[in-house]
Amino acid sequence: MKQLIDSATIVMMVRRATTDVLSTMLAIDAEPGEAYTEILPPANTEGVVSFVGVTGAEWAGTGCLRCGSGSACQLAGRFLMTEFHHVNDEVLDAFAELTNMIIGNMKNDLELLLGPTGLSIPTVIYGKNFSTRSLRREEWIIVPFRCGDDLLEVRVCLQERQSKFSVTRYGKKQEFILGR
Repeated sequence: MKQLIDSATIVMMVRRATTDVLSTMLAIDAEPGEAYTEILPPANTEGVVSFVGVTGAEWAGTGCLRCGSGSACQLAGRFLMTEFHHVNDEVLDAFAELTNMIIGNMKNDLELLLGPTGLSIPTVIYGKNFSTRSLRREEWIIVPFRCGDDLLEVRVCLQERQSKFSVTRYGKKQEFILGR
């Protein structure tokens, strides 16, 4: 499957969206690190991961935030203006909302290049010794951010749809269009 837009454009969008959200909502000056790509899923990890599906008429993908438990508590604490010593429902909700805002801001930039775009509801995973992966071997663009002593990764995967769903009914082919 070919990529829709180049990696440098996606990295630029991720950097802008992340630094804007973190500075505006959390008063954090996040320092973007060197972006890289990854095809194999990350090794087993500990922490918090939040996913948001991103889709357009001819393409689909996922935006993801990932960090350690301590970093998630620090980010949620800045967001909710309180202190968290362990991951709880409030930390997970705040992390999901940060994901929604960062990937949502990136989505606004994507719409200028790729047309109307939709977002799914965030899904948050927390634990120790877990891994995440997609069914296919997609290329993920990862942009790390240093937020003081904490590290936050923003991950993005966008690809053209492989095929459109269709059915035959009463002898006529009807196409179902996703993402309207």
